[in-house]
Amino acid sequence: MDANLNDTKQKMQKAIDVLRNDLASLRTGRASASLVENIEVLVYGGAQKLKIIELASITTPDPHLILITPWDKSIMGDIAKGISISNIGISPVTDSSSIRITIPPLTEERRLELVKAMTQKLEGGRVMVRQIRHDLMSDIKKGCDSKELIEDDKIRLEEELQKLTDEMMGEIDALGSKKEAELMTV
Repeated sequence: MDANLNDTKQKMQKAIDVLRNDLASLRTGRASASLVENIEVLVYGGAQKLKIIELASITTPDPHLILITPWDKSIMGDIAKGISISNIGISPVTDSSSIRITIPPLTEERRLELVKAMTQKLEGGRVMVRQIRHDLMSDIKKGCDSKELIEDDKIRLEEELQKLTDEMMGEIDALGSKKEAELMTV
């Protein structure tokens, strides 16, 4: 059962990593490569679907500009089109060798909408962690019912699992506080 606790910790950490990546996609009014790097683009006549990070270098020369420089100049139009249809609210501008994306400052209303979206994403992360906890709690209960575990081990495992869950919830709260501060900074 202790091995299950380690597996559970890894599963919870993966859930938090998914949440972290999800939160990175929320636009903060500052240029960040994470806004565009995972956008999938159809390239080479629609023959392949690749992420922008696999097709180009992405830099942020200033706080309001993302610069995408494709390694293959023939796919610049495909990348720009992929960004345009990705529905993240930014418009690419192409020149001879790169794609520029200017990040406009966020309005107060838009910031509040993003905080609301962030709150929903955080709750989704909490639900994932709780579900993982629930699965192991069921395994512990089954182990006790089938006499594989004695009552003392059951109590110890449940306490360790709750401690781990509380630790992960604290990490989620810290991610939320940090992201909210980013979103509300003008």
